[in-house]
Amino acid sequence: MSIPFVDLKAQYESIKVEIDEVISSVINQTSFIGGDVIKAFESDFAEYVGTDHCIGVANGTDAIEIALKALGIGEGDEVIVPALTWISTAGAVNNVGAEPVFVDVLEKERTINPDLIEEKITKRTKAIIPVHLYGLPARMDPIIAIARKHGLKVLEDCAQAHGAEIEGKRVGSFGDIATFSFYPGKNLGAYGDAGGIVTDDEHLASVCRMLSNHGQLKKHDHRIIGRNSRLDTIQAAVLKAKLSHLEKWTTARIQVAKWYTERLKGVTKPMVPSDTRHVYHLYVIQSTGRKGLMNKLKEVNIGCAIHYPTPLPHLNSYSYKGHKKGDFPVAEKLCSEILSLPIFPEMIEDEVDWVSEVIAS
Repeated sequence: MSIPFVDLKAQYESIKVEIDEVISSVINQTSFIGGDVIKAFESDFAEYVGTDHCIGVANGTDAIEIALKALGIGEGDEVIVPALTWISTAGAVNNVGAEPVFVDVLEKERTINPDLIEEKITKRTKAIIPVHLYGLPARMDPIIAIARKHGLKVLEDCAQAHGAEIEGKRVGSFGDIATFSFYPGKNLGAYGDAGGIVTDDEHLASVCRMLSNHGQLKKHDHRIIGRNSRLDTIQAAVLKAKLSHLEKWTTARIQVAKWYTERLKGVTKPMVPSDTRHVYHLYVIQSTGRKGLMNKLKEVNIGCAIHYPTPLPHLNSYSYKGHKKGDFPVAEKLCSEILSLPIFPEMIEDEVDWVSEVIAS
């Protein structure tokens, strides 16, 4: 039995007729940039998240940069980010001229540790970016409380958490603004790069829309300096079609995760607080014998990966900050032990059994 890390072809085959139809429709109408399809997806996705506005953009990294600019963050400012996440979260801060300030994470939840945030706040701090990592929401209540106490903005990075919830409220609807990636492998993925920004703030939404479209709300009316980061119509059509299946796929992911949690032995499994809905973009275990586990899995053609092997502050790109080993002990420990197992909605129980048996052998 061979098990891929993720199987996008199986997902496509399950909705092939629907996907082929919407792509064909866009091509037949030759409406490749802008139009009603994009507006319809933005409306549907905003409703799904529980916000008033959604702005489609070219990718998830652009989404963070545009959101930061809309918040007025730039040269000389500082933004607090977790030490464990994908580089886009911090890199976007640098790319708007600001400086990321790293905070260690919670060992069990792997998301930013709220108890360590306040000690990193300075007079230059302007925002906090909590990342809902692997599909598990960050602890938003204390983060929001800290932000309000210090007059900071909250930008939620929801790239791995489409549909995740805290007490029934979906991520993306807690902060001032939130961003999503629709990279093909995400829980809601396009057939290329794509991203989105959501907010309840009408002014922020308007600024984001201008920033993503050459500074204009209508053609040739360039009110600010913007960029070209528009969501392609074909990608919007694909995402709109897929969105109607997202809850079904999420339920399937949660079931796969439940099978793993019941069967896996000898490793640390994901922790899920009782008030949260983990949507399992990734199923991440921990083991001090990770290298051996990876070798066993690869020998029998079972896909696996490490998300992520190095804490952000210890990457070469952030060596200028002078962080040393021990500055972020929890993130450092996690990065030496975490291993992502195959998980996708079409995965069957026999496949989970096989992965679990190999790990236990």
